[in-house]
Amino acid sequence: MEQRDSGAAPPTLGVGMVGYAFMGAAHSQGWRTVGRVFDLPMRPVLAAIAGRDPSAVRAAADRHGWAAAETDWRHLITRDDVQLVDVCTPGDSHAEIAIAALEAGKHVLCEKPLANSVAEAEAMTAAAERARARGQMAMVGFNYRRVPAIAYARKLIGEGRLGTLRHLRFTYLQDWLVDPEFPLTWRLQREHAGSGALGDLGAHIVDLAQYLAGEHIVGVSALSETFVRERPLLAGASTGLSGAGGGAERGPVTVDDAALFTGRLTSGALASFEATRMASGRKNALRLEINGELGAIAFDLERLNELSFHDNTEPAATAGFRRILVTESEHPYLEAWWPPGHALGYEHTFTHQARDLVEAIATGRDPAPSFADGLQVQRVLAAVEESAEKNAVYTPVQAQD
Repeated sequence: MEQRDSGAAPPTLGVGMVGYAFMGAAHSQGWRTVGRVFDLPMRPVLAAIAGRDPSAVRAAADRHGWAAAETDWRHLITRDDVQLVDVCTPGDSHAEIAIAALEAGKHVLCEKPLANSVAEAEAMTAAAERARARGQMAMVGFNYRRVPAIAYARKLIGEGRLGTLRHLRFTYLQDWLVDPEFPLTWRLQREHAGSGALGDLGAHIVDLAQYLAGEHIVGVSALSETFVRERPLLAGASTGLSGAGGGAERGPVTVDDAALFTGRLTSGALASFEATRMASGRKNALRLEINGELGAIAFDLERLNELSFHDNTEPAATAGFRRILVTESEHPYLEAWWPPGHALGYEHTFTHQARDLVEAIATGRDPAPSFADGLQVQRVLAAVEESAEKNAVYTPVQAQD
């Protein structure tokens, strides 16, 4: 990284990305945009992107603005122009790439869920702690924390506006697997994805519950189901959440289609969670409601510029949920965007994620969510799977060391 002189341009931060599909495109958007929107202490530079298919990764580099393309991530993490490695691959490679990048002296951003197992997440967290002692940062990419309305909800809860929390309800519903002829992509194979809707969607709402409440989930009771147990084999590559089957030959689905669980938080508050990719008519419906003694908040990702807030201390005759349009400059992240009422979208969460990580690196502040936060989520997911295997037996979540 360049040294900054008085009055000179900010030092650069060379970013290298591994993976170029759905999340690679989303993260690229964030890195490409962040320095044009926010006044940053360092300037991100899209140095190189890596993927196994030479023509596909070169096309991704050209499309998303990366200066170079690599076909081996091991070479990418040794490049002198890369100071931060962004891991956007399937979960089965997160641990290997992230640990190697940390050991190579790089900062790391790793897409969620942190890993496919608690053991892998523990190894990644230990590597991050060793790297932190050398001044390197590691962050896991739970981008929904960066929705301004959710960040504002966290502020309201932190200020005590809801009082003692009692109930938390979280659902994340999608429908892209309803068709039984949808092909067997990597997201449906345990060896690549770790789990199904639980890890893909459930990880988000577990993280949000713990982030918003400011406390951990300590035990769960769960059910899960795989509704379509065989699917057509994939023909060619999958793109995002789509793909084509290759004929009559089929293979086994080895992950869950849906997970439903309840949980208890450290304080005794009760929580419920539902994650599915089989909810007909729901495209990306992440919804939450949190009830406390003094009030409540509610949010729907499909209306992500809005937060519903109820102040239970107001007179009953006029009290009720009111709609807050979270587009004011006083709201989180909004100081750099558009005039009030001009809405943001999904892609902006990745720009905000990049901003927060760059500022943490520049100031030496621990980024959040950390790998330790990602490990905590992984422990909750493991407890959910264990409980479901035992037909909803209440299962404690492994405590942090």
